[in-house]
Amino acid sequence: MKRLVVALSLLLLVLGAAPVQAATPIETVRAEVNKVLEVLRNKSLKEEVKREKLRVIYHEMFDQEELSKWCLGRNWNKLSEAQRKEFLPLFQQVLEKTYGDRILAYSDEKIVFDREVPIANNRVEVQTRAITKSKEVPMNYRVFKNKSGTWKCYDIVVENVSLVMNYRSQFNEILAKGTPDELLEILRKKVKGQKT
Repeated sequence: MKRLVVALSLLLLVLGAAPVQAATPIETVRAEVNKVLEVLRNKSLKEEVKREKLRVIYHEMFDQEELSKWCLGRNWNKLSEAQRKEFLPLFQQVLEKTYGDRILAYSDEKIVFDREVPIANNRVEVQTRAITKSKEVPMNYRVFKNKSGTWKCYDIVVENVSLVMNYRSQFNEILAKGTPDELLEILRKKVKGQKT
């Protein structure tokens, strides 16, 4: 009997130590999008509470540094370490204001998660559709597997318009004529203007 208890204990220990199967890209995106929908559908929450909850979900879903690198492209290397540290939160605040109001205007659309399409090694596009009463809007989430093995979003493509490419063209235009400090000043002004 004692041997059986020891054997079962060892088996449970081994099974407990077995690695948990990581979520697939589509499972990860579905879980995060469903968290967003849960916040948006909660009519008892005030707007500022919703914004704060969405901020937390954004941090879970997106890799701000990876998103910033993609948006800046080759210009990322032109920024010093100090400029990068300032750029990350400034850019996040710009994104939050630009897209936060649109997200809060959500009116109970249904989201359909269609499929995963491999892009490259450790990068996948999760194709979804937002279905309204009048139309379907394709929304594709581009994710990558980070060092800890978690899928994180680095781009969203809505109706064939990439958030990354949109900002990259703006940043390229600014940095073709100006300096990283001038780009940071533009972002500071946008954030300051948003707060007034």
